[in-house]
Amino acid sequence: MNPIRKLCWNYGRGGLKTGKSGFDVSGLKKLQKELEKLKDKAEPFAEECTKDLGKRVLRRVIKRTPVGVYDGSTYTCESGLSHKSSKQKGKVGGTLRRGWTSKTHAEAESGGKGNAKEYAASLPVKKEGNKLTLDIANPVEYASYVEYGHRKRGGKGWVQGHFMLEKSRQEVEKIAPKVIEAKLNKFMGGGFK
Repeated sequence: MNPIRKLCWNYGRGGLKTGKSGFDVSGLKKLQKELEKLKDKAEPFAEECTKDLGKRVLRRVIKRTPVGVYDGSTYTCESGLSHKSSKQKGKVGGTLRRGWTSKTHAEAESGGKGNAKEYAASLPVKKEGNKLTLDIANPVEYASYVEYGHRKRGGKGWVQGHFMLEKSRQEVEKIAPKVIEAKLNKFMGGGFK
């Protein structure tokens, strides 16, 4: 009897009983061993993906963060919002932007240049159940006012927020599946094409 007919016939009679069907399962056993090896590497891989996505958010949010102008002029920031600056002799902008790679407001204010890639790589990945998270924060005291907006002095009117972190997070969230798929392909040696 043909091995395939025997397989089909055995399946139809109370379950799959291959017996001597002529199938070579050595490839499946090899795949199983390879998958077991990968199990130990899965969590570090997931952490690497989380940090990579964090770097992408950080790169975007830094670029999107407005830099203050203190010469008394009116200017338009990268978000397209118009601002009237106050005149403050000797004050230089950029504290808020530097805050993304600083641990404290004072560090951001001091003018130190932080490397975004190194800073993102140093951020701890936290595991919460089956989720991995990475906290990106800005310690500059007024960061939330620029992000979300605030009332004008005297309570008359509203200054629109820039939503630089939220917009950056949403952008990366859209591309995350493609980024992770590419990393997974590389990780698996091209096995998911």
